[in-house]
Amino acid sequence: MTTVLIVDDQPLQRYGFRVLLDSIPETEVVGEAAHGAEAVRKTAELRPDVVLMDVRMPGMDGIEATRRITAAGARSRVLVLTTFDLDEYVHAALRAGASGFLLKDARPEELLAGIRAVAVGDAVIAPALTRRLLDEYAQHVPARRGDHGDDPRLDSLTDREREILVAIGKGWTNGEIAAHFVVAESTVKTHVGRVLSKIGARDRIQAVIFAYDRGLVRPDAG
Repeated sequence: MTTVLIVDDQPLQRYGFRVLLDSIPETEVVGEAAHGAEAVRKTAELRPDVVLMDVRMPGMDGIEATRRITAAGARSRVLVLTTFDLDEYVHAALRAGASGFLLKDARPEELLAGIRAVAVGDAVIAPALTRRLLDEYAQHVPARRGDHGDDPRLDSLTDREREILVAIGKGWTNGEIAAHFVVAESTVKTHVGRVLSKIGARDRIQAVIFAYDRGLVRPDAG
């Protein structure tokens, strides 16, 4: 059972999400919030697996709420819902610790798949969209070429784990990584888990940011 907190300032939008999620046996809506401050409070109180977070809300917006939730070390993962696929707020949400992104006009099956993916720490957006978002995001990141070797977290990685981190940074799926290195997907999953643990990343999205910030992946890397 995956527990979900719905955060949106529009009552009708919250109702629509609740009706959908309540119709699925494996999801349970444990609460709703109409603004960021309420989302932070209810996340601490209810400890949902996934927080469906709207971005634009009066008062504390979804970016600040996401930042506070992740900074508090909450086990909850935040799935940001945005109106535009290249919304300027998406970049800020990445920095704030969001685990993934979906458009508000996503099909019901896409939303449900996204919730399941975020709950287990996986990416929730297609690789092509991941690359688009992160290529755009990278334009907002100061170049840090040459200083990434000083990061002890990188020093802790084996050569293969560093290669896996670069592949994650390029937006590759486990299947693509397995095909490239000619190994089983189960082996890739093991490597990915170790990489996330060593660099202190909550999920693949945060690992991608880490790779970009350390200069391991360029915006035009495919």
